[in-house]
Amino acid sequence: MHEYDVALKNILTRPGSSVLVQLTGASSLKWINVEVPKVSNRRVDLLGELPDRSLVHIELQSRNEKDFPLRMAEYLFGIGRRYGRLPRQVVLYVGQAPLRMKDRVEGPDVSLRFHLVDIRDLDGEELLASSNAGDNVLAILTRLGGQPQAVRRILTRIAAGRSGNRDGALAELFIIAGLRKMEGEARREAKNMPILNDIMD
Repeated sequence: MHEYDVALKNILTRPGSSVLVQLTGASSLKWINVEVPKVSNRRVDLLGELPDRSLVHIELQSRNEKDFPLRMAEYLFGIGRRYGRLPRQVVLYVGQAPLRMKDRVEGPDVSLRFHLVDIRDLDGEELLASSNAGDNVLAILTRLGGQPQAVRRILTRIAAGRSGNRDGALAELFIIAGLRKMEGEARREAKNMPILNDIMD
């Protein structure tokens, strides 16, 4: 998932992300580049600090994994050890298969829960209406992406954006559309729009 991961992180950490507001309730965070200590030496996807100094950990997931809740618990305690406070945890599921993962770890005398969001449940029309090109791109992963003309509508929004943002947004769309096996359709539609075809050339 590496190239998807990079594109999604770039989109979510850009100022003015509507998706970030829907996930965390905040329009911007102070981003922290963090590695969780030991255990598996994993790197969390995104860790941000709100103005009140509370932490928000956002994890991006493209497939169902049986042991994923245990990994979230490892992240939780790793971040807690490093920063002396536990973060609020949000998982954004972007996979094509139906979401089947649990949003908690439970055992004798322990219960940990994180906020698990299927990107299909976000409002695609709201993302498409956003002035943020990253939001427009992510609309392809919502239920809106399955509608006829969805790719064309997203490309129209990108084409109407600022010239400095178009090429990056177009590249991100091609990458993100791959999560729904729609990259070919996105490229074909882009070639029919002169302003985007020039960027592709």
